[in-house]
Amino acid sequence: MIIIKKLHSDPLEQFPNKITLSVERRVLAKRRWRGHAEDGTEFGFDLEIPLSNGACFHREEERKYVIGQKPESVFLVSYSNQKEAAHLAWQVGNLHFPAQFKDSYLMVEGDHAVRLMLERNQIPFEESTQVFQPIVAATSHHHGNGKLLKYFNMW
Repeated sequence: MIIIKKLHSDPLEQFPNKITLSVERRVLAKRRWRGHAEDGTEFGFDLEIPLSNGACFHREEERKYVIGQKPESVFLVSYSNQKEAAHLAWQVGNLHFPAQFKDSYLMVEGDHAVRLMLERNQIPFEESTQVFQPIVAATSHHHGNGKLLKYFNMW
């Protein structure tokens, strides 16, 4: 097993062979986890910050290993203007459901409780299966430590 503790920042264009390690979003959000790439190579991760879809985490010879986040069930909630987008985001966020903003719709976790909330509030939505990368407000969850939000990925 290869242990990954930090990422490579060098240009990766010279590595023609891309090998994917497919992983679910909830596992990808962790700093410590294990996984197998499509070529069978086992990796252990012990990182300071979680990885994201498409990140290169290891390279050797002419190969680069990248994260491939698995698609999941989501709801697409369309909006026509910023005011409507803010209101929908507040309703979803108020119940602590993760969300991702797109140009004309909000992507929300395809959870049964989310469905009930959308239906109860008569908010139209479509079901889909996509890579879901919700807003990440911090590297970990802390109460009362006074730290500012370190990471905020809105788009």
